[in-house]
Amino acid sequence: MAKRNEEHRSKRKTPYNDRSDLEKLQSQWNKLSGLQLRDEPSAAIVRSATAAEIAANYAIRHEWGRRTDFDAAIVDQLLLWANGLRGKMERLFVPVYFAEPRKSKTAKRLLSSAEKINKIRNEVVHQGRFSSADEAEQVIAEAKHFIDMIVGLSRQGFDIQDRKRTGNE
Repeated sequence: MAKRNEEHRSKRKTPYNDRSDLEKLQSQWNKLSGLQLRDEPSAAIVRSATAAEIAANYAIRHEWGRRTDFDAAIVDQLLLWANGLRGKMERLFVPVYFAEPRKSKTAKRLLSSAEKINKIRNEVVHQGRFSSADEAEQVIAEAKHFIDMIVGLSRQGFDIQDRKRTGNE
């Protein structure tokens, strides 16, 4: 019995707050199917928007770590300051990743995608609006597009649907 309990403890998942951004991203994404099966479209929209924001966090941490001398604690404070997907994209990611954001098609696509996700998410969260399954499908598809695009800038060929385990990457 003691041996079985010990094995069970060693197989436990890493606590959520101790996971990497990519592990958190995958956890959020995995929860979507259950929300859809239980016909909870508004919750699915919030969950997919959260996954998109975590993908932005990953990309920002990756790029700021690569292109600046700021330490992780400062970057974490900047992520809090930027407040939300739109702020993180406009204030932290685009200015660092793209030398001339107005000329980059990818930057425009990322900003447009983030805006679409954020608009519906904010209506659900801040106005208490209920969503339909069709609307949730659209937001989830947009979030997948955004996630694959932003994470794919540093991890070639990234596809959130194909990811079963992400490890501490």
